[in-house]
Amino acid sequence: QVQVAESGGGLVQAGGSLTLSCAASGLTYSSYIMTWFRQAPGKEREFVAGIPRYGQSTTYADSVKGRFTVSRDNSNHRAYLRMNILKPEDTAVYYCAIDSRRSTMVLTTPAVYDYWGQGTQVTVSS
Repeated sequence: QVQVAESGGGLVQAGGSLTLSCAASGLTYSSYIMTWFRQAPGKEREFVAGIPRYGQSTTYADSVKGRFTVSRDNSNHRAYLRMNILKPEDTAVYYCAIDSRRSTMVLTTPAVYDYWGQGTQVTVSS
């Protein structure tokens, strides 16, 4: 059974930094995409950043380019999201998702992802 768990969320002031972690278990291979989404109250879930198997071509939403960095460690099935220069509009529940059917192409549509974590809250105060 595949499980995904996020950690590292919290309350931070605008301009600050946080690093989120995603741990996947129950997978015996690393040929999958790991992606971060977020959902703010009253809004749809949106793509944040994704990383293919070997991290060769990461993809970012325009709103976080230059501020967020996604990475992964295939040896322990983990992904990370380093968030710098945080803004109040970054406040949301952040989810880690796995696309087990692809290993090189990051897709931004939530529907293609088959495994999701419970989410971790990030709150940025002004």
